[in-house]
Amino acid sequence: MANTPLYVRIERALRARLVTARPGDGVPAESALAEEFGVARMTVRAALNALEADGLIERIQGRGTFVRQRPAPRAAGTLMSFHDQVRSWGRRPSSRLVEGEVRPATAEEAAALQLTAVSPQVVAITRVRLADDVPLAVEYACFPPHLDGLLEADLETGSLHRALHERGVRPTLGSSTLTAQPAGRDGGRLQVPDGEPLLVETRLIVDQHAAPLEYTVSRYVGSRYSLQVAFDVQPPREGDV
Repeated sequence: MANTPLYVRIERALRARLVTARPGDGVPAESALAEEFGVARMTVRAALNALEADGLIERIQGRGTFVRQRPAPRAAGTLMSFHDQVRSWGRRPSSRLVEGEVRPATAEEAAALQLTAVSPQVVAITRVRLADDVPLAVEYACFPPHLDGLLEADLETGSLHRALHERGVRPTLGSSTLTAQPAGRDGGRLQVPDGEPLLVETRLIVDQHAAPLEYTVSRYVGSRYSLQVAFDVQPPREGDV
């Protein structure tokens, strides 16, 4: 903790306060926060910049700094395209293309997509997904090789699911697994430290014919994205305490 930069400590303190704040609440001015924490305004500004990058606050010129409306969590049992979801928040979706190619499939990808060729290939599309230019996730998506036409679609401002519909392929049902992992090599792409915990969703989607269509690993910054899970509570078994 002693080696933690001052601005990071202030950011964490302010982040904790924002948990109970309401959208539209004012955030104290830099001068007031600098006096409260006993630091220079430059240090406070660095903390506020980090909160703004995460979409938690917004600065309005001539008015001040305010708590921003938090994005609604995505229901884990429903998959809306990222493009449509970000638009539903009133924000602007975009993507930064990292990889778009046909390449050899990994063993995991081939098994998930049920590829039976001797040397199976996949259409691999890796993108950083952004809302108002703030990176939310790195998405590693793979499709069967006959969908190589997806590489001609608009992969930065368009929706892949819309591109699939335009090609007569409809994503229908899916299943996913949620884990947590450090950012690692994706830290730079997401503008977070390498050790930052990410929410990792691994999902498989089938098409209207129940054929495997998309195998995707999405790595989300936990402070910028959330999932809402509904569940049943099972009664205790007989003999359990």
